[in-house]
Amino acid sequence: MAENVAAWKASLASPMHSHSHSHDPGPRPAGRERRVLAGALALTAIFAIVEAVGGWWSGSLALLSDAGHMVTDVAALSIALIAQRLAQRPPSGRASYGYARAEVLAAFTNALLMIAAVIWIAIEAVRRLLSPGPVAGGAVIVVALAGLAVNLICAWMLSSGRGLNSRAALLHVLSDLAASFAALLAGVVITATGWLPIDPLLSLLVAALILRSTWRLLRSSVEVLMEGVPAHLSYDEIGRALTRLPGVSAVHDLHVWHMTSERAALSAHLVIRDPGDWPATLEAAQQLLSERFGIDHVTLQPAWRRGAPGKRIIPVTPVSADKPRLH
Repeated sequence: MAENVAAWKASLASPMHSHSHSHDPGPRPAGRERRVLAGALALTAIFAIVEAVGGWWSGSLALLSDAGHMVTDVAALSIALIAQRLAQRPPSGRASYGYARAEVLAAFTNALLMIAAVIWIAIEAVRRLLSPGPVAGGAVIVVALAGLAVNLICAWMLSSGRGLNSRAALLHVLSDLAASFAALLAGVVITATGWLPIDPLLSLLVAALILRSTWRLLRSSVEVLMEGVPAHLSYDEIGRALTRLPGVSAVHDLHVWHMTSERAALSAHLVIRDPGDWPATLEAAQQLLSERFGIDHVTLQPAWRRGAPGKRIIPVTPVSADKPRLH
């Protein structure tokens, strides 16, 4: 048995399997990310005030909706900063996993804020379509151009972030970039033709784009909070790979879930044939999960008989006696 495990591990380390499949990007430069978020927050907060004043003065819903969206950006970036700080705190007696999921909670909260902004834009757009008001097209163009510049700078600053929380903040800015472009287009059309419905119509288009992106963010954050299997991993493939370890006759109580947006954890019961070979089997399983699936937080329990009725059992796939049990 020990020789089988050694041979299996040697085959895993062969050129065919030598490359790493880890999905953990490693530690992020937390200080730099905080400075980026703080800089984007300052730019967004200042311009949200400018755009709100410009939208009120010009009578443009496109500008006002963009300003309202930028206010949600300010809230999103503030939440991102707080969550980023919390995520760096070490585990404690009350939070044994640490506080990394604060980033996911922030992303979930940001998605809800975005949905609220979309509802407000839609209601106001319908009101403007039913009762159009005057719009100063020239002022809209000037303010929208400035908004485009500010949002491009913020998007560039935030593009280096890798976590779900940073992506949530970037999503806010990118959707705001679309809103600024729509406001610019509305100003151009109103100045050239005087057609006022373009302003609320483009606001509705922006709301639809924001809702589409927000739904993806909301779904991703909910998957993490509900401890779903990470999208880049296959539950069945992991189970089959574990059953192909020498000495393993079945796998049950297999669970794979998000610890954070970027890190997965796994627990399982491995039904083994020879209790004396458990240390070698455990080491081989840990190596498999780390190198092939990028899962480094693993809890495995040996078992000598299959789980109780009702548990999901993954049996060993029959293979030829002269072939190694490799996926």
